[in-house]
Amino acid sequence: MRGKVVVPVPGCPMAIESPSTTPFFDSRCANPLSMEALNQYCFCVSVDPGKLHDALLGALGAHGVPGTLAETHPHLFAGLPVYVSRENIERVEAAVRAIEAATGLAEYRAQALSWAPDIAQYNPGSPGGLLGMDFHLSPDGPRLIEINTNPGGMLLNTLMGQVQDVCMPSVVVAPTDAVAAERAVIDLMREEWRLQRGERPLQVIAIVDETPSSQYLFPEFLLFRELFSRHGLKALICAPEELEYRDGSLWAGGERVDMIYNRLTDFPLSLPEHAALRAAYLAGHVALSPHPRAHALYADKRNLMLLGDPTFLDHAGADATTVEILAKTVPATTQVTASNRDELWSRRRQLFFKPASGFGSKASYRGDKLTRRVWDEMAAGIYIAQALVAPSERHMGGEGTPLKADIRCYAYGGKPLLFAARLYQGQTTNFRTPGGGFAPVLTAVR
Repeated sequence: MRGKVVVPVPGCPMAIESPSTTPFFDSRCANPLSMEALNQYCFCVSVDPGKLHDALLGALGAHGVPGTLAETHPHLFAGLPVYVSRENIERVEAAVRAIEAATGLAEYRAQALSWAPDIAQYNPGSPGGLLGMDFHLSPDGPRLIEINTNPGGMLLNTLMGQVQDVCMPSVVVAPTDAVAAERAVIDLMREEWRLQRGERPLQVIAIVDETPSSQYLFPEFLLFRELFSRHGLKALICAPEELEYRDGSLWAGGERVDMIYNRLTDFPLSLPEHAALRAAYLAGHVALSPHPRAHALYADKRNLMLLGDPTFLDHAGADATTVEILAKTVPATTQVTASNRDELWSRRRQLFFKPASGFGSKASYRGDKLTRRVWDEMAAGIYIAQALVAPSERHMGGEGTPLKADIRCYAYGGKPLLFAARLYQGQTTNFRTPGGGFAPVLTAVR
């Protein structure tokens, strides 16, 4: 039986245990293609969750956040980083550019809008804000799992990036700069404003979600408010029912609101409590980001059928590079219909099922965990079936079960802004796993 060997790594202050009689870390440790192996053998603490919670409280203390965040959000941040090879980072970056190119094609937009709600036909003039593109790292490279138009965690991860300690700075580095990513957030919001409302001054912005103070990521709302305030904007946090549309303007708490940073998951704004926001948006009296059209073009899961179809993309006018990249990156996806339900059920163990307009992994199911009762209930909704791509793993040290890892790239206009990971156990990502949560991504030094 093989014993463990303690292997010193140049530049690493901690010994690393390898379950092999042969030292794993030799000259290969500087090879970008070996980065993922560090997820199995390296247990150097990159982020001290306690230190990070203190930094978060320092940033939010003046905004009424109690000093119990470590108790209320114990699994918000993971203690270990996730290592991704430089090759896979570059593949994700290429995929982000290819997705932006494909979603700009007239035929793609016509098809995506054909199954979208009517409100998505209205074009306010901007791309629609920050995107979160989620990937699993397969043995053959990154695979796109989904795209989100109101992704959480951007500012939490920029804060994490600013307090993390890289234990091997001569070998690994963050692939994106956290300070630059934070600055990009305010820049892209101003760009969204300019494209929707022209050169008039932006003065008041409201961060809107259902019962915002009860949201798990409410601390991030406060970070956004602080960021906007720091850049000269009056920033509010409010629920949609606090908005009032009158006299050609949207109001909240006696303030005329110029722009909404939208964290609602009612993407078509169809609920009664969203009527004021919907009316002001369609009248062009408030800038909204993200907006319903952005969700229709990027985040509806049926769009994965288009992005992963080389024949469609070629016919739509995509260049050969875009077609090739997306064919390798987007898992085969199909819509569940009455005519293919039996066939999909028969091979469900190789599939993952998601509601077309779902979010946050709600009502999503791995086929091998799907019961017949739930399958029959799903017939009432619109679902897609995606080829199952198992997430990569992050070993946490000791004899515990490895955690699953998703890689998220925050992007705008085809430009990657920040990489982060989420560590978890279970079918889908969550913030309930001890040792899990948001984790920094590290890659090889160029």
